[in-house]
Amino acid sequence: MLDPSGPHLNLWKKRLGRVPEDVWAQTQLASLVLADNDLSEVSENIGRLKKLRMLDLGHNRLTSVPDALGDLDALTDFLYLHDNKLSSLPSSVGRLKRLRYLNISENAFAVMPESIFYMTSLIELRASDNRFKCLPESIACLAQLRELHLRNNMLVSLPDSIGTLPELRQLDLRGNPLTYLPTSIEALPRLEKLDLRWVSSLEPPPWIVTLEERGCIVYL
Repeated sequence: MLDPSGPHLNLWKKRLGRVPEDVWAQTQLASLVLADNDLSEVSENIGRLKKLRMLDLGHNRLTSVPDALGDLDALTDFLYLHDNKLSSLPSSVGRLKRLRYLNISENAFAVMPESIFYMTSLIELRASDNRFKCLPESIACLAQLRELHLRNNMLVSLPDSIGTLPELRQLDLRGNPLTYLPTSIEALPRLEKLDLRWVSSLEPPPWIVTLEERGCIVYL
């Protein structure tokens, strides 16, 4: 949770067009909401906000985010980048090793940015409504991940390493053209929900029954 004693600046839906320069001078901010402001860019000056724990840049027109995003050492709670026009992330964001929640849904990613797999404290990753055709084996680096949301992508399969995520509770694969699921998913010790709705291309594997017998809810 956010520290209630820290300053919070909510500029949601203010029709800004661009971020006022005086925002970057507020170096004590714990949270900053810039969602839904028709932003097409964010200044590198965002790196001055060293105490930010939550940043919301969702619902804008961003095609890139600044390298300085990786300088936000205190960013631990949330980073919202959803509903933009992003197709890549700078390698610098991989330095956000304490971040627990990342939302990159509703963008133009064709490949999962490699920098995400350095965010080893992630508990929840939302990457729905993009153009992913595959996930790399390095998804296994996110050993703390509890929720992985991949709805409405172009995935035809998943890597075997998906089965090495010891904390994974929810796996949302709705609306993907899947033809294969690795048997390693059966070994996920804490999986509670596997969502395969709107996946007409997949013949449900036999180990689904084992998951259900173990108490996992499977939606087909």
